[in-house]
Amino acid sequence: MKILILGADGYLGWPTMMHFAKQGHEVYGIDDYSRRLIAMQTSSEALMPNPNLEDRAKLFNEVSGLNLQCRIGDLKDFRLFESVFSEFKPDAVIHYAEQPSAPYSLKGYEEAHYTLKNNLEVTHNLLWAVIKYAPDCHIVKLGTMGEYGTPNIDIEEGWLDIEHKGRKHKFLYPRQAGSLYHTTKVLDTDLMWFYVRTFNLKVTDLMQGPVYGLSTSETDLDERLLPNFHYDDIFGTLVNRFLVQAVAGIPLTVYGKGGQIRGYLNLKDTLQCVDLATNNPAKEGELKIYNQLTETFSVNQLADKVKKVGDQMGLGVEIKPIPNPRKEAEDHYYNPTHTGLIELGLQPNYLTDDVLVSMLEQVLKYKNAIVVDKIMPRVKWNK
Repeated sequence: MKILILGADGYLGWPTMMHFAKQGHEVYGIDDYSRRLIAMQTSSEALMPNPNLEDRAKLFNEVSGLNLQCRIGDLKDFRLFESVFSEFKPDAVIHYAEQPSAPYSLKGYEEAHYTLKNNLEVTHNLLWAVIKYAPDCHIVKLGTMGEYGTPNIDIEEGWLDIEHKGRKHKFLYPRQAGSLYHTTKVLDTDLMWFYVRTFNLKVTDLMQGPVYGLSTSETDLDERLLPNFHYDDIFGTLVNRFLVQAVAGIPLTVYGKGGQIRGYLNLKDTLQCVDLATNNPAKEGELKIYNQLTETFSVNQLADKVKKVGDQMGLGVEIKPIPNPRKEAEDHYYNPTHTGLIELGLQPNYLTDDVLVSMLEQVLKYKNAIVVDKIMPRVKWNK
């Protein structure tokens, strides 16, 4: 297939580029470097140095013998979509091109406005590019489990059958996001569902939990091909932050009570899921939704896992609860259904001790590059 990847320089976008190229597809990636720019503006740079997208692609092509194509450009400009769709004519589009940070989206008005404008405009431009230039193209959109919030009932895979006053109807599962970023993802889902109904588009929305992991079969070709590893309070995920704190000798910062439960998955499983979604496309006029996770953990459970493995490696890990900078439930019910991708063939890679050891060993190589001031929360919305 011809596969277009939006947000190709990101933590997920770059490994996805390499993965699909390795599978024999023709791959074209676009990015505007906004994540790199925001990281510099907020002093949230990645731990390990990463070549820019064009240099990454050149390096991958050299070591693999394949041919990634890429372009730097702002996808809020519909003319860029027109140019790329006219030239490349994609069979599938993988859409990662959004500002992905909840803390950044609540840092201030400018950051909130940028998140809203960027995320919705890019999604809307993509939908219209498909309508005008590639109506048979399948859109695979990265959503987030954060759209659902933490309801006191089981979370179904995107849809919910409702019976009310003797009548039944199927609706999108109710969303109640906990940040502006997650709210833009809710609005994405509504946008896509409207255009699917109206123009018979083919869309798959992947409700993904937080991702951890560094290595894939493609990154093993050359360490310079590793994805971006952020450990700060803006772009860093919980697992990354705990790993860096363990290596740096900083107590693991558990926000509040630590009972917050989320669904996690390995980077390798993200690639599996996106591959399965792309190769099992939605039908015309269908919005497929999968919950993309493999196991659930509370913050306390993850802290205990990192402490156990870190102590075995002689790191002497401590755990220290701190006031929660976020407005969120710290003790709640959480039971998301996630059978759809398993039924398609997903073979999970679980968060074992060996996986944690391998990630800690990689972080240890860059211990001297850790900037402690980036780790503690600098953005608060729990007033």
